[in-house]
Amino acid sequence: MKKLLTSPSKMPLSEVEANIYQNILKLIPDVSLNLMAVKVSNHPEDFASWCYELIDVVSKRINFDLLEANQLPILKKIQQQLEAGISISQIKTLRIAPWPVVFDSIQQNKERIVLDEQLALLKHIESIRETSLVDMIEEDKLTFAGKHTAKHDPSIYQFDVEWLASTKTAKALHNVIATSCTDLNEALNHIPLEGDITLENYMDFVRGYIAAFAAVDNEKATLAPATRLLAMRRPDFFTPVTAASLDILCQAFSLVRLNNQDFDRYWHDIVMAIHKQPWFIATTPEVKEEQALWQYKALVPCWFAYYSGDAKENSNYYKALHKPKRASSEKSGGRKRGKESAEALVDRALAAEDMPQHIKNMRDSIVKEVAAGRGVDETIALMRTIFG
Repeated sequence: MKKLLTSPSKMPLSEVEANIYQNILKLIPDVSLNLMAVKVSNHPEDFASWCYELIDVVSKRINFDLLEANQLPILKKIQQQLEAGISISQIKTLRIAPWPVVFDSIQQNKERIVLDEQLALLKHIESIRETSLVDMIEEDKLTFAGKHTAKHDPSIYQFDVEWLASTKTAKALHNVIATSCTDLNEALNHIPLEGDITLENYMDFVRGYIAAFAAVDNEKATLAPATRLLAMRRPDFFTPVTAASLDILCQAFSLVRLNNQDFDRYWHDIVMAIHKQPWFIATTPEVKEEQALWQYKALVPCWFAYYSGDAKENSNYYKALHKPKRASSEKSGGRKRGKESAEALVDRALAAEDMPQHIKNMRDSIVKEVAAGRGVDETIALMRTIFG
């Protein structure tokens, strides 16, 4: 363990990596006896791999039964520093990596980053992108904006809507969506659905976005939720960020940290910087598998950030799939839907090629059950059982 803890001192660390290493060393003494009891045979030679090895130690291999209560927060801080170290080191490689290397790296880590689920989200967004935000059903509005609710039926939404910069804590954004959706939609319309996007297009969006917030009890418009909306509108152009991921991006690209209202610097320092990377300006790949990711190339930095080994199990979609079945006498628990949403969700399910006609003929009955809070798959399965 001692060799593992000291090995970064012999690595060619960047200033940011060296600072992270020093921060970890300051925390180590308080848990050193516990760490020294862990046997280590793997001694990585690069900083990102070193972080992965140590994070495995502090999260899985250390004896938690021997830890004092006051040591747990320290262990958590070490883990957070290691996660940041991994993200920064991996995103830094994007400054020199060609597209084939970027694509291969994503493919090699697709299980860890739960890529299939994220692509399912993007495919769904693609199906509703041309629909006005005003005209979307509630579930789709929240999917576009990045907030999961119990109404996201896992039989229809086969992904966690909070991948790619969750906005679950952005109360102001969801207040605006609920009360000033028309203004927000007009702001998004300044961003063309295809073709080039100019600085003027972007600044028109920013002005409309800020005005939409101001119209709702002078809510404060912040940057991170705006980037989620922009990225879902044009995932080939805009990179979504959260407060935490923005800090990591800035460190990886050696930028002064942006504040939560730096709309101008987001365009110049983040968007334009990413657009200058070698993998971004490469010619469109000819291989079909590569093209599937190329259409979302502005999201690449999201896929180079740290993902824990249990990222899939922590997905809201996974949790919904494995949620204990409700007892038949149990009430819907607040999952009631509007009729418009219920109709849209049922129609999507009934559109399946293998759906029997006699089940399709029961559409109104199924809609009624779904509006009351029952799951779409659950309701259809019940109809199949009863009517064959």
